[in-house]
Amino acid sequence: MSTADRVKEGRAARLPPGVPIVRAVDRAIALLRAFRPDQSRLGLSELARQVGLDKGTTRRLLQTLQLNELVEHDERTQTYALAVGLAELGSAVTTGRELRDIAGPYLTEIAEKTGATSFLWVHVAGRGLCVDRVRASLPHVDATWFAVGAQAPLNCGGGPRVLLAYLDDEQRRLALSIEMPRRAPASQTDPELLRREAERIRAQGWELAADDFFIGLTGVGVPIFDRSGALAGALSISSLTSIVAPDGHPAHLDALFDAARRIGSKLLPA
Repeated sequence: MSTADRVKEGRAARLPPGVPIVRAVDRAIALLRAFRPDQSRLGLSELARQVGLDKGTTRRLLQTLQLNELVEHDERTQTYALAVGLAELGSAVTTGRELRDIAGPYLTEIAEKTGATSFLWVHVAGRGLCVDRVRASLPHVDATWFAVGAQAPLNCGGGPRVLLAYLDDEQRRLALSIEMPRRAPASQTDPELLRREAERIRAQGWELAADDFFIGLTGVGVPIFDRSGALAGALSISSLTSIVAPDGHPAHLDALFDAARRIGSKLLPA
């Protein structure tokens, strides 16, 4: 079973029993999900292959999505891409909105202070969702692999691993049941090891993730708690190891904790 199928199965399990799935809608959504930051334009054949449909059905679905400004078609290259209608829909998404609105200035401050890219994360169904990202004005590395709206398993990266550490038992079981890619030799994918790592991270209150996403890059993450003490998200930075942890220890941990505290002090309990 593919990762997408596992995720879909998990979502279906949360529906009321007996609720039917509209197949055409499910297929259209699968087409939209086929696009990624690293494959923003796709041809008909590739889209049909990825979603497991014949070209005729795929073309009809794409034309319907195009009519509704969710997909656009380039006649010259004969490729499709996501369209402006999705950005309009995205503006109405409430997940992480309050946190993002409050944290925005602090992400900019952290990026400028550290020279690293700053990220804001929330937990959604066993994954980390990047709800905001700010690059330093003179970044040492262009961290484009986590775009706003991208989701990541919780086994790699400073922010996602911090989220894993503060989940309750049920949420953590879900997170550790999702397929976790080995992005680099240091990536950890064993659920039992990650369970122990989560306890370690929670005990120390922060995480330093080196070389587990890309060799030579390090992330540092800290939790954000709302006024009631509940986990609201995670704040992290990522850049070259020489910038983030030149001696093997986080160079900007105090600044991250201070920003997380100031953000959390403005967050009302959910």
